Amino acid sequence: MKSDTESASSVFEEHRPVLLGVAYRILGSLADAEDVVQETWLRWSGADRSVVEVPRQFLIKVVSRLAIDRLRLAHRWRETYVGTWLPEPVHTQAEHPLGPAESAAQRDTLSLGTLRLMHRLSAPERAVFVLREAFELPYEEIGQILGLNEAHARQLHRRGSAHLTSGRDRFGDDPDVRRELVDRFVAAARTGDRRSLQGLLAQDVTLWGDGGGKARAALRPVSGADRVGRFVVGTIDKYSDVEFRTTEVNGQTALLVKLASHWQVCSFEVRDGLITGIQWMSNPDKLSRINPIE
Repeated sequence: MKSDTESASSVFEEHRPVLLGVAYRILGSLADAEDVVQETWLRWSGADRSVVEVPRQFLIKVVSRLAIDRLRLAHRWRETYVGTWLPEPVHTQAEHPLGPAESAAQRDTLSLGTLRLMHRLSAPERAVFVLREAFELPYEEIGQILGLNEAHARQLHRRGSAHLTSGRDRFGDDPDVRRELVDRFVAAARTGDRRSLQGLLAQDVTLWGDGGGKARAALRPVSGADRVGRFVVGTIDKYSDVEFRTTEVNGQTALLVKLASHWQVCSFEVRDGLITGIQWMSNPDKLSRINPIE
């Protein structure tokens, strides 16, 4: 027979992927999400579990509230962040640690493009959006988890959805089209063919760079096909040792770029067969667990 501690650990491990998925989507940082999940375990192991009727609901409530508290603190220091802040990419090619990711809506809430946009939302809006879109929880349960009434939860979801869907086709990305675009992007970038590269970009494309003050990156967003094409080719031309590999990041085909022995991540936003956004992550603090799979 399992001891009480073993039973608590078994239940917690069963729900860990979901808890990590909640925390990561709210925070946009895997390191912070792991800290929040660990704090959730401490709360769970110290709780009177005999009065907990539904462990999953209890655990999601704790992890959501802890993540909201941490997000509010993070917003303060992100105001002084050097350059553009982008979410931390997560390698999902070998494993998918951030549950769930079965439906198009669930995968979309993991994409770096959506996580970047979610940075616009208030902490409660972000939490409601995540719990509704990724976990398909009813508004009544979301309200219970976050200490809101059902009507307020609905209102926050509508408001958050409006911010995220404005000017964006959320589920129009064909994975095969994305892979082809990434392959063509590599071919053009490798040869310095700026004209071919620009042909893959929407006219209103934007590139966001995140070096965090620790690596070379665009300090401000670069907009327009001509400017983005020049930026990408100019960046690649600065290095003699360049390598490209495709991989899966946050559930989507992305690109690993090796510049002067350091791997960086390019993720792409795609609509109507063109690249509408590029997120170029070079901050080494956010890339410590991103390695090419041989």
